[in-house]
Amino acid sequence: HMARIATIRNQIGEISSDEALQNDLKILPSNYNFEIPKTIWKIRATKSKNVCLQFPEGLLLYSCVIADILRKYTECEIVIMGDVTYGACCVGDQAARAFGCDLMVHYGHSCLIPIQETQGIEMLYIFVNIEMNVGHFIDVLEANFEKHKKLALVSTIQFVPCLQSVKKELIGKGYNILIPQVKPLSPGEILGCTSPKLEEDVDAVIYLGDGRFHLESVMIQNPSVVAYQYDPYSKFTHEEYDFDLMTKKRKESVEIAQKCHMFGLIQGSLGRQGNPRIVEDLEKKLQVAGKKFVRVLLSEITPQKLSSFTDIDCWVQVACPRLSIDWGAQFKKPLLTPYELVTVLQYVSFRTDSYPMDYYANESLGPWTNNHKTHRECRPKRNHITISLQS
Repeated sequence: HMARIATIRNQIGEISSDEALQNDLKILPSNYNFEIPKTIWKIRATKSKNVCLQFPEGLLLYSCVIADILRKYTECEIVIMGDVTYGACCVGDQAARAFGCDLMVHYGHSCLIPIQETQGIEMLYIFVNIEMNVGHFIDVLEANFEKHKKLALVSTIQFVPCLQSVKKELIGKGYNILIPQVKPLSPGEILGCTSPKLEEDVDAVIYLGDGRFHLESVMIQNPSVVAYQYDPYSKFTHEEYDFDLMTKKRKESVEIAQKCHMFGLIQGSLGRQGNPRIVEDLEKKLQVAGKKFVRVLLSEITPQKLSSFTDIDCWVQVACPRLSIDWGAQFKKPLLTPYELVTVLQYVSFRTDSYPMDYYANESLGPWTNNHKTHRECRPKRNHITISLQS
């Protein structure tokens, strides 16, 4: 096994040393690691003829250049998936397979959907690690925190590799640094719907990254923690989140839903957002409670779209929990998360002092989350794939 890995690394290294390829890669930003040599190796090793590339919005501007480079060095056909991609939950393996592709390359997110669940198509996840000025980040932390403070560092997958080097250097200077983990995510990695529960003695959490969406996930999961953001593109800021207002509004929706009789159960059809196992679990719970319901497939959930269904008293969406949390007030009817529905049906109590951000966590509250143990037990095993190693 180790010899095979060494052979693969050598082959990728040989591809990387190609002077023509090195020259072609100069058009891409040098601090973004698109792992082009690894992708070329994967296409050749799997003998893929039709390859689908999927990018988040912020990386689409590089898609045509990457497609041209891959086509030049592999002679395969390239399809660029242009649909909106919010996160790894939107991986479009099923659509790519329908297009006749035999390999899909997903950029910018970790492998949230296990490869054993993408039968019929090869998958390659490129995290697109971004190089940054780690020294400046360390200087900022030293200038703002005393050494006796216990600090937790979190980030998105692009900057996760930086966290370990920052931790090592700060510990060497006498700081108490924690990189929390919620499996199956990498240490320090957070999603907008999944974050670790921090130890009570953590003095502050520092989020490395831009935007607030992921940081808010940590603040929702840990409402009492002091939060900061180091945006490598701009500044270091103290951030706040009105947790009490959020839970107040969500509780109001739950209380309205308790009086509803006809439920619309939305299965998100954008990528892999709508987990059918969660939908089936919720349907069983609604049946036991004697509630009427209808399943609706939707790729985009908007107030205008839902207003067309006049017979529905309450909506439950199995797509993205943050859609309900962040935008629920924009909908005329309650728009619940799976967790909120099970509080309506009294499987668990709705608490105003905490709100779970465990949608993809292995250790989650119940089968209304993606990676709960009841779902992991019935996952299919991926068929053995033979990869030919070219000498």
